[in-house]
Amino acid sequence: MDLLSNLGYLASATRFRRISEQLYLAGDKIYRNAGINFKASWFSVFYVVAKSDQAVTVLDIAHQIDFTHISVKNVVRELEKENLVNVEPNPLDKRSKLISLSSQGTTLLRNLSTIWQSFSSILQEVFESGHPDILNILNRIDEEIESKPIHERAEALNRTPLKIIDYKPSLAGKFYELAAPWLSEVLDGELEKEDQFTLSNPEEAYLKTGGFLFFAKYENQIAGCVVLKRLDDDTFEFAKLFIDPNFRKLGIATKLIERCITRCTENDAIELWLQTTMSMPQAHQLYYKLGFVDAEAPSQMAVLKRTEKIMFKSL
Repeated sequence: MDLLSNLGYLASATRFRRISEQLYLAGDKIYRNAGINFKASWFSVFYVVAKSDQAVTVLDIAHQIDFTHISVKNVVRELEKENLVNVEPNPLDKRSKLISLSSQGTTLLRNLSTIWQSFSSILQEVFESGHPDILNILNRIDEEIESKPIHERAEALNRTPLKIIDYKPSLAGKFYELAAPWLSEVLDGELEKEDQFTLSNPEEAYLKTGGFLFFAKYENQIAGCVVLKRLDDDTFEFAKLFIDPNFRKLGIATKLIERCITRCTENDAIELWLQTTMSMPQAHQLYYKLGFVDAEAPSQMAVLKRTEKIMFKSL
């Protein structure tokens, strides 16, 4: 029990199940001690059938107690075996059966009603020891799960506010805004000739030659970019990978490179190359992690003056 307590909310389902199992076992023992052939697990289904003015279907019962169709069907089968319910064909729907209390079930109901009153008082005492408003708390939990299921909450929690989008003309200025300041700082304010052209003309420099330009959009703000430059039919090079300083350490660089790798495989490329400098050891660690290795520049790569290290990944 200490382990479950230490796990907090993570063990809530386990603890609810433990409590539930104890209640079912206690109920079975109470029925047995009273000489009544009845199971606690039958209660909800039997109660709906007993309190209905007319025969009901499995679907009717499932809707009223919010059990699965198969769970209700299994209980009905057990009740029928003990002659506590009648199960007859439904003249209005051949796919379903009509379930009603049998004469034996009606007789048993009178004895069960007395036991249920006593058991209800005991349960009230037990549950209110936890909180005097426990029934309303359980109702609120039920409603909360119903309004937004747990798995949907988990999906929303894991859903990143980051999107990787393709270049569009309206983003041409963003490319320059992201890349130019960083490059100017690295090159002491003097951009190389290739940079001067590509930063101002991304469509002509990359897209018209079969390349791509991707942007990272984080919470509706452009936070980074990367170029996927085509070297030949089978080879690409990624370059101009820049992340806005305000959005670093969010995994954006990784997502941009992964998009480059995906686009390469979509285009049946066999190699992806990159150029870098020795002043970026953290970036090198990321490249190695993603499967890049050191190599000599291929003949089709235009090596920049600032390049000190070349890497590639086999696809």
